[in-house]
Amino acid sequence: MPSELEFKGYALTDPSKWSDLKLTSFKPKTFQPEDVEIAITHCGVCGSDVHTLTQGWGESKLPLVAGHEIVGKVTRVGDKVSEFKVGDRVGVGAQIGACLKCRACKSDYENYCPDSIETYNGEYPDGVVTQGGYSTGIRAHERFVFPIPEEIESAHAASMLCAGLTVYSPLKTYGAGPGKKVGIVGIGGLGHYAVLWAKAMGAEVYAFTHDPEKTEDIKEMGADHIIDVTKKDFAKPLAHTLDLIVSTVDVFKSDMPLGDYLSMLFVHGTFITVGIPDADNPLPQLHPFNFAGNGCVLGGSHVGSKKECLEMLELARKKNVRPWIETMPMKDAKRALEGLKSNKVRYRYVLVQDIN
Repeated sequence: MPSELEFKGYALTDPSKWSDLKLTSFKPKTFQPEDVEIAITHCGVCGSDVHTLTQGWGESKLPLVAGHEIVGKVTRVGDKVSEFKVGDRVGVGAQIGACLKCRACKSDYENYCPDSIETYNGEYPDGVVTQGGYSTGIRAHERFVFPIPEEIESAHAASMLCAGLTVYSPLKTYGAGPGKKVGIVGIGGLGHYAVLWAKAMGAEVYAFTHDPEKTEDIKEMGADHIIDVTKKDFAKPLAHTLDLIVSTVDVFKSDMPLGDYLSMLFVHGTFITVGIPDADNPLPQLHPFNFAGNGCVLGGSHVGSKKECLEMLELARKKNVRPWIETMPMKDAKRALEGLKSNKVRYRYVLVQDIN
């Protein structure tokens, strides 16, 4: 059955004009028996889109359609697809491929597969470049397609599939729940999700922010404590207190007090960074003394697995967790991208399909 979808999207064509996207036709993934084809209705705007379009993470493959927080309707399924049928409402996140044969893939860690393929600016083995969700449609192996619960609106579900999953995964992995004290650093698109999830999971939530204008919002999100990181010695009252800190910061300033954050962890507590800055913006320097006093651990996390995504969507359905979003037509991607880069967004933009 040939596709009736015409694949076109808002693409980067000139890196010197990173937010000026042109409506461009593109070649989709070569359709395989395990594939699902999706007509896109919504796509969230992610910090990853800005880092990629500005070339902060390296040179982009052009033309490039960004976007990896995708929701839409299934228009076609391959002969070997067992999980989906035409008409289903589904989503796709930041990963669209993996080998599905290695130890990681067989252990529900396909998000750590060495042959992982990104949803956009990646490449399939046959040479087709992956294109994202600021577009009419996408094709994906069913392992990377997620059923959306009926109770969750498409606009809400979209940003869960990268921003939401990226922070849900470490919260789940490192045991956020009743009796645990969890710190969230940076209350933006990812950080606001981290507060919402950690609270829904039953943890005591400490929100760290440098923006006092967000205080009322953060209270409404459910944080139990709000700490202004611009205040001198902000970490001292919380020394040896927190079980887990998830940092969503994706710009590291040279004076970021990373050692102070580590000092707030209880014995063997964990600091996980999920924000990934531009390639020329490394973590601040640390000394072994920063780890010795509490035996703390510093680590990272990469998106999340399908298993975790389904758990996260069920948590959102069961606890009625809803993100703080602003929707706009897809043609306004430029406005959304620039608003995100200048930190005007409260707290996630979602683009709504408008391509004829």
